[in-house]
Amino acid sequence: MSNRLADATSPYLLQHADNPVDWYPWGEEALAEARIRDVPLLISVGYAACHWCHVMAHESFEDEDMARRMNRDFVNVKVDREERPDIDAVYMTATQALTGHGGWPMTVFARPDGTPFYCGTYYPRPQFQRLLAGVTEAWREQREDLDEQSDRIAEALRGAGLPETSGVPDADALDAAVDVLHGEFDPANGGFGTAPKFPPSMVLEFLLRHHSRHRGAGATAERALDMTRRTAEAMARGGIYDQLAGGFARYSVDAHWRVPHFEKMLYDNALLARSYAHLWRQTGDPLAARVATETVEWMLVDLRTEQGGFASSLDADSEGEEGRFYVWTPAELRTVLGDDDGRWATDVFGVTATGTFEHGTSVLQRPREPEDEDRYQRVRRLLREHRERRVWPARDDKVVASWNGLAIAALAEAGVLFSRPDFVHAARDAAELLATVHLSEGRLLRTSRDGTVGTSAGVLEDYANTAEGLLALHAATGEARWVDIAEALLTVVLRRFGDGAGGFFDTADDAERLYTRPQDPTDNATPSGQFAAAGALLSCAGLTGSTEMREAAAAALSPATLLANRAPRFSGWGLAVAEALLAGPVQIAVVGDPRDPATARLHQEAMGTTSPGAVVSVGDGRDDVGLGLLRGRTMVDGQPAAYVCEDFACRLPVTTVAELRAAVR
Repeated sequence: MSNRLADATSPYLLQHADNPVDWYPWGEEALAEARIRDVPLLISVGYAACHWCHVMAHESFEDEDMARRMNRDFVNVKVDREERPDIDAVYMTATQALTGHGGWPMTVFARPDGTPFYCGTYYPRPQFQRLLAGVTEAWREQREDLDEQSDRIAEALRGAGLPETSGVPDADALDAAVDVLHGEFDPANGGFGTAPKFPPSMVLEFLLRHHSRHRGAGATAERALDMTRRTAEAMARGGIYDQLAGGFARYSVDAHWRVPHFEKMLYDNALLARSYAHLWRQTGDPLAARVATETVEWMLVDLRTEQGGFASSLDADSEGEEGRFYVWTPAELRTVLGDDDGRWATDVFGVTATGTFEHGTSVLQRPREPEDEDRYQRVRRLLREHRERRVWPARDDKVVASWNGLAIAALAEAGVLFSRPDFVHAARDAAELLATVHLSEGRLLRTSRDGTVGTSAGVLEDYANTAEGLLALHAATGEARWVDIAEALLTVVLRRFGDGAGGFFDTADDAERLYTRPQDPTDNATPSGQFAAAGALLSCAGLTGSTEMREAAAAALSPATLLANRAPRFSGWGLAVAEALLAGPVQIAVVGDPRDPATARLHQEAMGTTSPGAVVSVGDGRDDVGLGLLRGRTMVDGQPAAYVCEDFACRLPVTTVAELRAAVR
């Protein structure tokens, strides 16, 4: 027996490299071995920061007796869902269809061709033992039944397809989506639905854009902003937000945002940093500015890699316990801070004698603003310094193209909005990594680690979110090369990912063939690939004038029409892009010497517009003549000028911030 994961680049696979289970990575070698031995595949899918993945590993995969059973009766395959989202998607669809739910670790039994016949998620050790025995017996004694079931599953999933819809969501559909969300809103605690609660970053972006398009007037606009503000504040004051270092945990296990599931993911924080920055842009809320800034700073400190990219996540566990790194007792606070400050901190952070988490420990919250801000910041610094001496959660340091694209967008916009050039520089560094390491012969590879690119082909979300980030970086810097790269990536999307009916598959037409080709228009933890592509295509069309891209963006939004009044919580990004399409989107070209403070002021005002999906380009009117939005735009009497356009039809140029503000709003 030899474990084949030792040479993997995935930190998740490396976590299992010393298991007694004879793991294979996904690939033809594993499928061929199953055919030769005539045994089923046991496919285990998870990710490095997954708490229950660790639990199942400790209970079952590190157990010698369990490993002997697995090695004897199965070919065992480990899959990092973050490295291979296509594999995860097809088996998650099957798992949800068969069981009514999904999650990780995902446990799938399949024929040697990869077609599943039994699926589940986490199994406690005794149940997993019985399951292994039952599947082995069925494989030997009821093979025809398993084959028939597997064929039915494959046929049903291949025929599922996307629902037929009636075009782009119109204003009535978007109003209806707000009404549905209002019915699902938790007025006491913010957020939508009941526990567990996930940060609804994509829905918040839709609600902000909806409020802006209506210019704050009308019942749905007022509801949209109210739901956004209350949800944003509740999350920021709860335990899901790291009150010491910034950044959000994956989700809250309760309805009050008090107790998080402690893993911290790049994609959550990139999306939320952007949401809070946009909330500040729209309302001037100082809490939103603080949270956006702290979240970006946390990303730079704890997730940035030596190569300038951003690592995927921090684990939920340390020292074998979930959340141990983050929780406190009143006694610990007094030990670190002294009796006076310690007692004060227990009140400020909501730390109780009985605890809000496990074993009498509490997760820090900030239920209200402290009366003494200087004291608060001193206490916060001392607690953070003490916590940094604890055993840290493990970091999954692979760089994922899609999530780094989301981070680039957040950093670039926050850098301009909050006058933080260091944020913009960091966005540029991450973009350089994607452009030089992940991009090869015009195609994206999904992951890298320590500057070495992996072998997994980029999926739709990689192309779309990378393009989104590069377009945001262009808006922040005026550097035309980012538009060129984004346009090339989106051309690949149009040529390689289309389904022939206006939508997009999640994998390219030349990608590895699985038992079905994944295609899911609904948002999950990140925007769906299809809606992300629609947003990037629309922005790119606004900058370049591409009619093909604008039409493709509109066609890709079709599923959002159906989802608007059925499941708006799972179509937030598509609805946000639809708001941008209805609003134009507004195009703003700023022309002037970038070293001129007057140009900088116009550019800052352009970036501060709240018009949904507005696109911004800035240049000197000479070097960027090839970029559509800047083509033919000139300064006015030697003074920097801004042009406000829609479909490239521009009004008279303006030369002052006040004029630009009036023209856009």
